[in-house]
Amino acid sequence: MEFSESVTKENLARAFAAECQAGARYQFMAKDAKQNGFNYIATILKQLAKNEMAHAKTFYEYVINNLKSKNGNVNIDAGYPFKQSELGTSLAESAQIEEYEATNIYPSFAKVAKDEGFLDIYKSFLLVADVEKIHAQKLSSLAQMFSKKALYKSAEAKQFVCSNCGHSENKKAAWNTCPLCGYPQGYVVIDLQQ
Repeated sequence: MEFSESVTKENLARAFAAECQAGARYQFMAKDAKQNGFNYIATILKQLAKNEMAHAKTFYEYVINNLKSKNGNVNIDAGYPFKQSELGTSLAESAQIEEYEATNIYPSFAKVAKDEGFLDIYKSFLLVADVEKIHAQKLSSLAQMFSKKALYKSAEAKQFVCSNCGHSENKKAAWNTCPLCGYPQGYVVIDLQQ
């Protein structure tokens, strides 16, 4: 199939726009987290934003490299979430969006790409779906811990580590201020495996 006539071209453009928006949304959330003293959450969100922009670049390059007209426009019609919430709610909502992308959007885009004969794009959509699934799990864990006020405490002793200086202690709750460098609790590494 000719790329310029394909549904895959439109799906790539939709995916590019969605990944760019997710990258921006995570940057905004990271700023909010940092302003509220959750530095390590901000670090996680910045990493997710970086991942989303890498996905966007992959999709963008597929369009650029496959369009015959290098100045082409791709018209798309899609909905994008615009909602501002407090951090805990934003984490939970973002987890749902990532899960939906991982289980519905990207697998369906992959199927179309495969059916249209774009096997490299098919594989990329599936690989991005795998990453979005991991994002969903991280965000869901953070949201649950945030809502239960369990970011810095555990029923059992575990290793808490300062993301600034590396100081670590095995205990049930993280320190309010790192005893080594004096950084606040928001710099404690959050174990998402709880």
